[in-house]
Amino acid sequence: MSIHSEGLSDNQSERVLAALDQFQIETPSWGYADTGTRFGKFYQPAAAINLGDKLSDAGQVHRLTGCCPTVAVHVLWDFPEGSDPAEVVRQAEQSGVTIGAINPNVFQNQQYKLGSFGNPDATARQAALQHCLDSIAIAQQVGSQHISLWFADGTSYPGQDNMRSRKRRFAEGLQQAHDRLSHDQMLLVEYKPFEPAFYQTDIADWGMAYLLAKSAGPQAKVLVDTGHHYLAQNIEQIVAWLLDEQMLGGFHFNDRRYADDDLTLGSIDPYQVFRIFHEIHSYAFDQRGVYPEIAYMVDQSHNLKPKLEAMIQTVMVAQELYAKAALVDHAALVVHQSNGDIVAAERMLQRAFTTDVNDAVVTWRRQHGLPDDPLDALRTSGYVEQAARERSERRDALGIVQATSYA
Repeated sequence: MSIHSEGLSDNQSERVLAALDQFQIETPSWGYADTGTRFGKFYQPAAAINLGDKLSDAGQVHRLTGCCPTVAVHVLWDFPEGSDPAEVVRQAEQSGVTIGAINPNVFQNQQYKLGSFGNPDATARQAALQHCLDSIAIAQQVGSQHISLWFADGTSYPGQDNMRSRKRRFAEGLQQAHDRLSHDQMLLVEYKPFEPAFYQTDIADWGMAYLLAKSAGPQAKVLVDTGHHYLAQNIEQIVAWLLDEQMLGGFHFNDRRYADDDLTLGSIDPYQVFRIFHEIHSYAFDQRGVYPEIAYMVDQSHNLKPKLEAMIQTVMVAQELYAKAALVDHAALVVHQSNGDIVAAERMLQRAFTTDVNDAVVTWRRQHGLPDDPLDALRTSGYVEQAARERSERRDALGIVQATSYA
């Protein structure tokens, strides 16, 4: 099959295909279940009920897109007490996926009202640490390399607690968690500027996450959630700095209009996502084509859009923007930058962003035996309708009541 795509040179087509070959995205188990806001939920008949449903849905996404082989899971939500990790591995294999990042849950229990690792109460801190250690053990049992840590810790009122003490408690807790990692595992430390704490959050920005990860040990890096930033923040600069420090461990992809809105990737500002990917391709160019090991993960709550459609839409947009960013001629860009030719340098990014790569992406899909349009393939497969029928019957049998539904 010819690799040339309409509108692209042979060299550009080769770059797109090579980029897509090494680009994999992890989907989240919670993205397939009913979710909502603090005000309520809008239920969907085809939403997953249990982990088996979530893995089945993730497997369907991977079969149609060819780039989502792993599924992030939440301990507590996906591993109720008494769960057998070996059975989870078996279920994942049956669905054609494997278990990806393990996400501890240290924000839901009542004892975490004043925080987890940062809590002034030593008993609550120990409970949070033990849960993280248990999560690391689960990760080892299911073959997961990543422990993804997000903390809701912080304070909502001035004087509520000593901020320096909370910092030291976090450093101690993360170091103890790091000590339990196997040689191939990584702690990913996430940050968020506000919510649910509104005066100060204990890991509020990338610099705090960087310092805590550094102090934890060599197997800890920073996780960037694209929704966890103030509106004017330059996320690609953060990415560039973390890449240069070899401290970028992964992403949680979503989009936002105001803050952590959990909107589908690229729905508000696709050019920002392109610019982030450009920094990654640029770094690889500087490293003579060697790409950093980055865990690309989706973290979205599809409250209104159909679950699987929204997930596949996100993956398709991510692939397209990653491919567009691969079109930037970095050797020529370096020349423009060295000459101080600002207009020419910027136009290189703009032209890559506006280039139509759809034919090249379709060529890649055909090479891998995938449908030309995964979203159309989902809509004609009957999978969602069958899942809705089967899960509605199961909800009735289990006595699960949904106050409303969204078709």
